[in-house]
Amino acid sequence: MDQQPNQLAHQLFEMAVSNRDALGIRLDSESCSRVLDFAVGRAGSLDAGVLLGQICMGGLGRIVVCNDEGPLGLRSVEVSTDEPLLACIGSQYAGWPISCGDYFAMGSGPVRMLRGEEEILTAYKLSALQQPAVGVLESNQMPPDAILEQMAAESGIEPNLLNVCVARTASWPGAVQVVARSIEVAMHKLNELQFDLRTICSAKGTAPLPPLAGDDMTALGWTNDAILYGGRVEIVVDTTDDAVNAVIDLLPSSSSSEFGAPFLDIFERYNKDFYKIDKMLFSPASVRIDNQATGTVWDVGEIRHDVLRRSFGIE
Repeated sequence: MDQQPNQLAHQLFEMAVSNRDALGIRLDSESCSRVLDFAVGRAGSLDAGVLLGQICMGGLGRIVVCNDEGPLGLRSVEVSTDEPLLACIGSQYAGWPISCGDYFAMGSGPVRMLRGEEEILTAYKLSALQQPAVGVLESNQMPPDAILEQMAAESGIEPNLLNVCVARTASWPGAVQVVARSIEVAMHKLNELQFDLRTICSAKGTAPLPPLAGDDMTALGWTNDAILYGGRVEIVVDTTDDAVNAVIDLLPSSSSSEFGAPFLDIFERYNKDFYKIDKMLFSPASVRIDNQATGTVWDVGEIRHDVLRRSFGIE
């Protein structure tokens, strides 16, 4: 690969700057870093969401919003990548909690590889050179300079080399970029199961795009349910059948005792503490694995349209 994720994401960031009026994106020219408001106080656009999702993946993923409308009468978000480790773990995974004063956001994007403090990045030796870098914040507030300076300092770069995209969850850009994480969610679950992510060659996923939620908490529940109960991921690996057999039954979200209830119901049950929820829940509803080394195929899990209808309030 000639270009690294931050370089590719930076090109996409520049594209967003150049086309911001058409995409409904706003450039904050007052901050110490360049910040793009994809949708903080408004609905935003689907096209902006596709671009935001691609930036999250360090330019190494293909994302499409399909208008074919499935059983629920909803659009779907399709994502694919031939560089799953860099795209999903090195870039897309929201593994950087960022806070200062009253401001808090989860950070994703390839800037995380400059910081390099996450255990999963260290385990897979995922790092990046100091250069113009791109991060994504899921928040309903624009970041103050103190946050941007903190992000730049932890990444080892000057604030003027940091480029940040911001979108709230209850927006089209926010929803698209979250639902486009179906592959990443599967890979994170595989990592929890001690499966070697370096043996994953390529992957594609699809999940329904929920209706536009009226608030971020509802959007949090709906976007999680889209993957937990409607996500379908197909993964190509190059490994032994034993390695897959060791994890396959635990891979889909149905392996969790929490499976079957809308995410917000589960979230409330644990007093809105993510860390108390069974980790086995966080995975796509349905997963297919093709082992190109042996020709063996596994297909596990189930799509639950009934739970999605209940969650989204669809009659």
